[in-house]
Amino acid sequence: MKKILGLLVVIFFCISCAKENNLIPNIPVNFSSPLTDPRLSRLSTAGGAVTINGGVAGIIIYRRADNAYVAYDRCSTVNPEQKNAIVIDDPNLTATDIASGARYSLFDGAPVKAPAKTSLKQYNVTITGNASNGTIHINN
Repeated sequence: MKKILGLLVVIFFCISCAKENNLIPNIPVNFSSPLTDPRLSRLSTAGGAVTINGGVAGIIIYRRADNAYVAYDRCSTVNPEQKNAIVIDDPNLTATDIASGARYSLFDGAPVKAPAKTSLKQYNVTITGNASNGTIHINN
């Protein structure tokens, strides 16, 4: 009986973990644009954030205080099947899922307010050329 109960606990745990690790579907992302593009003008200074099309619910690009760029899918990790797009807060330090009230840090995508428990899906970002007037590439 103990073996069966132990097996059930392990199966339940694995199912729970699988759901946590595969929240947001993999949608091919391949975005490139000059940083001088007017759509990206808010990225000209640290702390700037913009949204672009792509991914599951759109993409947020954020320029951190250390001048590194990060990109996240806008799909909230709370009820991801609903594909609720998070919105950038003012000031641009966090983004909020209006439907659930969950909030995420734009610095690293981590949840900062319940009911969020899982970080935002992050995409790869590379800059070719100068960090202020080069080209940004986002992919997965």
